[in-house]
Amino acid sequence: MQNLLNINAHLLASVNGVLLDPTSRVMQNFLEVVAKYGTPEAINRKHREARKMENLFKHVQERNPEALKDLHWLIAQRDRGAFISVAEYRHKVLGEAAQHMAFKDDLAVTLEVSALQYFPWVRVMAEQAIANRTLMPGRYIAVRKMKESEADGDLPAIVAALDIIGASFVETLDTKGTDGSNPHLGGAATITGYFGGIGQPNDHALQWLDEFLYYYT
Repeated sequence: MQNLLNINAHLLASVNGVLLDPTSRVMQNFLEVVAKYGTPEAINRKHREARKMENLFKHVQERNPEALKDLHWLIAQRDRGAFISVAEYRHKVLGEAAQHMAFKDDLAVTLEVSALQYFPWVRVMAEQAIANRTLMPGRYIAVRKMKESEADGDLPAIVAALDIIGASFVETLDTKGTDGSNPHLGGAATITGYFGGIGQPNDHALQWLDEFLYYYT
């Protein structure tokens, strides 16, 4: 049965043939987009620099300075141990029995918020978690328009806040077919079109790549 998982070397060679074909218009277009941002090493270096807390704070200062006080407040709460730990939360819910129970941490469920749209909500959420001794979610998804969020400074503020608390963050790029270009959206096949990309115009793949690298760097 396991041999059914074998990938035929001929098929891999066919894939490499497409990726390495110097006459392929698709691959040339792909490489032209990437070249706008530099080599892979340069792109990753720019990303690491952009995600440094001091650089995120610089962007917040430029576009949304009011958010800085909430970011500093969040750092202070984290550093003083204001948030309940998982062990403390287990004891709160289960009592003394928690000390004698085995938890499968490798199969832990991730609390997720979908969707986190505006930065001010982060502090409200944190204040409630501290006051009520509840857990903070560890993953956040945003679907607000990226350009709008970037322009008013919410984007760097949210990224900084979630880095402060150690949470993961997913942004929905604007290139997703909701501008009417994908006929599958809004109907029974919405999930197919929205998440699978089926029905997207061919050039959307390049637009998505361009947008991704813009925000990545």
